[in-house]
Amino acid sequence: MQFNANEDAAPLDMLAALFEARDWAIESLTDEEITGEIQGSWAKYQLRGIWRTMDNVLQIVCVPDIRVPSDKRPAAQELLARVNEQMWLGHFDLWSNGGVVIYRHGALLPDDGMLSLNQAQALIESAVEDCDRFYPAFQFVLWGDKSPEAALEASMVDAAGEA
Repeated sequence: MQFNANEDAAPLDMLAALFEARDWAIESLTDEEITGEIQGSWAKYQLRGIWRTMDNVLQIVCVPDIRVPSDKRPAAQELLARVNEQMWLGHFDLWSNGGVVIYRHGALLPDDGMLSLNQAQALIESAVEDCDRFYPAFQFVLWGDKSPEAALEASMVDAAGEA
């Protein structure tokens, strides 16, 4: 499946075409859901696209494979609240089933329910960038025993220039 950069397509078709063009693994789970894997800076992320026709909403779910043990859940919940205060689009949640951290963003599409290549790229890039940005903060809390405040502060430092 290929689309011209000026064409719009059904949301899952456009996401599938983008994944295929970048040679990322992808699998269609149902008519309303696809899943794939993307290599981020810190880990491989499972990415799902879920299309709700009745609402014209495309939900992007990115799972950075961060599992929160029960004894760390209060600190992880505090970190989630602090991280979400920094977010412009999307948010992080702690999935109650299994204690998995996930990123979610719902994009409301126009009445025709079509998605452009630029929109698809922006949604995927935003999800991966946010997971990459905050992945270390979760690691600092879960494995480094840092406070949520210190972990977030460390993850918010932007390096200047290039190495």
